Amino acid sequence: MSERLSVLYNKKPCYDIVFSQGFEELWQELAMLGCENKRLCIITDSKVNEIYGDTVLTLLGEKGQKTVKYVFQEGEERKNLDTVKGIYRFLIEEGFDRKDMLLALGGGVVGDIAGYVAATYLRGIDFVQIPSTLLAQADSSIGGKTGVDFDGYKNMVGAFKMPRLVYMNLSLLQTLEERQYFSGFAEIMKHGLIKDALFYEWLIENMYEICERDLNVLQEMLMRSCTIKKLVVEKDPMEQGERALLNFGHTVGHAIEKAKNFTLYHGECVALGAVAAAYISWKRELLSMEEYYEVRDMFVPFYLPVSVDDIDPSEILRLTKADKKMESGKIKFILLKKIGKAVVESSVTDEEILSAINEIYFSEEDAHA
Repeated sequence: MSERLSVLYNKKPCYDIVFSQGFEELWQELAMLGCENKRLCIITDSKVNEIYGDTVLTLLGEKGQKTVKYVFQEGEERKNLDTVKGIYRFLIEEGFDRKDMLLALGGGVVGDIAGYVAATYLRGIDFVQIPSTLLAQADSSIGGKTGVDFDGYKNMVGAFKMPRLVYMNLSLLQTLEERQYFSGFAEIMKHGLIKDALFYEWLIENMYEICERDLNVLQEMLMRSCTIKKLVVEKDPMEQGERALLNFGHTVGHAIEKAKNFTLYHGECVALGAVAAAYISWKRELLSMEEYYEVRDMFVPFYLPVSVDDIDPSEILRLTKADKKMESGKIKFILLKKIGKAVVESSVTDEEILSAINEIYFSEEDAHA
């Protein structure tokens, strides 16, 4: 049975997040947005298209809906302005106007690209998020942050653009390969760590069902996780304050992601960044030693890394200082005051960051020790 959350913007209803276990209700939800009189463009990547593209296209076509599909090559490296230009050209050639709608069918890369196109094509066109990965369902499809990478720097070009709807088909999670599935779990763990200790404990208690991808447990997990993100986003939609807490684990994580040339998944890098941030929190005596090691070790049962090899710690430090979250030359670092409560801290030093990077760095010397 489907459930929904309503996301507010400036204290008014903005869009719903629908949690379903199939695509059967998708057209009904689109019809409620007046899509009977709109042309729709499904934007997806080659991998998602192979599995779900024709299913969604056929479903909408059976409703007599004018629907086209734009497919770009999968991969984080496609999240750039060249891909955006290709979509612009396609929409222009298909005659799409501002009354039409885009459907972002895919993971975080697809959602970020389609959302950025929606924000900028003809100065704004409506779009719907149909996230297909756990990472996109738990995090990137919610909150209206869109953007693309520029010369390898994460999300340096972007815009805030709220979707009209987020439609989550949870059954898609059962088709994900294992590494991609657990990569998304890092963002869910993050939500518990920064805002809700009881949810963090629930995740550990339901570890087996989560790993087995029990759909009913996944629905409760995503409802609770998305509620946390929804409440943060509603308070701070343009990331002027509290929303920065959602960047826990991302500062060092993004640096590792770039240094490893995106061979690690985003969630894997977030897990590494979370361990580094928890380490600094311990060294600042915000967390106890026991709490730090618990945070670190709890990523392991969910197949997420807590150490990384083949990096240069000084290079990772340099990359953190190129992060777009820098303000007045200082990094806005998210630390844990305790499990379930995070704080924004601008006083973290280079020495502290380097020490944390070394904590998660697994060197050849370690291997032979």
